[in-house]
Amino acid sequence: MAIGPVGTFASLYILQLHGSVLDIGVATTLFNAVTIPGAIFWGIVTDRVRTRKALIASSYVAVAAVLFAFLLVGTIYGVEIVYTVFSFLSIAFATPLNLLIMETHPKASWASAFARFSMVSSIGTTIGLVIGVGWGDFLPFRLLVIPLSVLSLISAVLAVRMIKEQPWVFDRSMIVMIPYSFFHRLLALPMLFLKLPRIVDFQRIFRGAKFGLTREPALIYVSIGAFYFASGLFNTSLVPSQYSAHITPSQVFSVSLMGMIVQTLAFRYYSKRIQQKGIRSTAVQGLLLRAMSYVAIGTAAAYVTGLPYLGINLLFYPLGAGVAYASYYAASTVMVFNTLGQSNQGSSLGVYSALVGMATMAGSFLSGLISFYVGYGATFIAAALWLGMAAILTSMIGNEVESSTR
Repeated sequence: MAIGPVGTFASLYILQLHGSVLDIGVATTLFNAVTIPGAIFWGIVTDRVRTRKALIASSYVAVAAVLFAFLLVGTIYGVEIVYTVFSFLSIAFATPLNLLIMETHPKASWASAFARFSMVSSIGTTIGLVIGVGWGDFLPFRLLVIPLSVLSLISAVLAVRMIKEQPWVFDRSMIVMIPYSFFHRLLALPMLFLKLPRIVDFQRIFRGAKFGLTREPALIYVSIGAFYFASGLFNTSLVPSQYSAHITPSQVFSVSLMGMIVQTLAFRYYSKRIQQKGIRSTAVQGLLLRAMSYVAIGTAAAYVTGLPYLGINLLFYPLGAGVAYASYYAASTVMVFNTLGQSNQGSSLGVYSALVGMATMAGSFLSGLISFYVGYGATFIAAALWLGMAAILTSMIGNEVESSTR
């Protein structure tokens, strides 16, 4: 509940301070840039701090403090700095929470435990967005961070009271051994560094693209990179496009809310049926549906404002961020898991994580520039073209991704 509305809040706050899409592009680029060193840092901390309760509870307190700090800044630069710090702190509990589930449940119930964990997280995010809808147009906007900060403090208290320390703890490498934990860990944060990737690791994967038997990881990683680049392009400029089209803050939150509700339902569907539907075909279909949604919103951004633009967003954003994202994410995560193999897991995952982080950051940076100088429609259409490229690359992947190689 506490962190769900923060991205939308930060963008709207910058706009209310008379900032532009360029300023939001800078803020989002910094936010994404910090996730790479943040994922590395908190992974090391998780390995060395073996008490899950202390790490999770302290991270919740830190998030509460940085949310409250939004009240203390009244400039665009101040918001950008606080938002960047929030990015670094808000990923601290992703890994220990996943490990805690594995440590407190028998292996036979891991699948159902992670499913419940995902559902609770989705419900929390949805309620957080409902708070944004109810708050945005009717109460002082910047004070929205007060209930969010309080919710994070409540989370810290609950963590202290309810989490029981275990006599044994798992190493982070266990996450990549179990498909359920791998899926939900990357859903929380699409970066997981078991080891720092080196130049030779990138060369090993992408040199293999020349050969039929070893080209799948390269195709998968490049297509995923194109997907996250497109997502950075689109997501960074979406809220500014809505704001410039005279859509109110509550209405902006309502678009995110609809997307989250549909995404939650779609994940429940695809997580159970991904193997039966075909991994590669599901990924391609998700990419094409997301591209179609981007084209629709991009065309609307160029020609309409007000309620017509809101209606287009309410129709197509849930398709792109809900159905399409869930189907592609479920399929692409299975593909990555199936191609990790027994050896070089850490280095391969490091390459994947670095590509995701750099692609998202580059997309966010260019999004602000394109939208400011050319227009929102051009940005969204460009994002759709990158998704089309990702779909072509994904369709070229061989049948090896349909079953685990481990």
